[in-house]
Amino acid sequence: MFDKVKDLLVEELSINPDDITPNAELVNDLGINSLELADLVLLCEEKFDIEIGDDVVHKFITVGDVVEYLTEISK
Repeated sequence: MFDKVKDLLVEELSINPDDITPNAELVNDLGINSLELADLVLLCEEKFDIEIGDDVVHKFITVGDVVEYLTEISK
């Protein structure tokens, strides 16, 4: 799942792949702004055919948070 999220960040948001680790913070380390975070959520929803509620998005601090959520919801 980490690799799938990493691919989205690299291909869709042009994030440097070397910067993407599970502990990398989306905003502070990767420089993602609120619009790009919304794009990431939409991309995840489309790619994994899920719906991510607004109440969950604020918990996405690190790449690992996104991976953990997607792993849990796809079980």
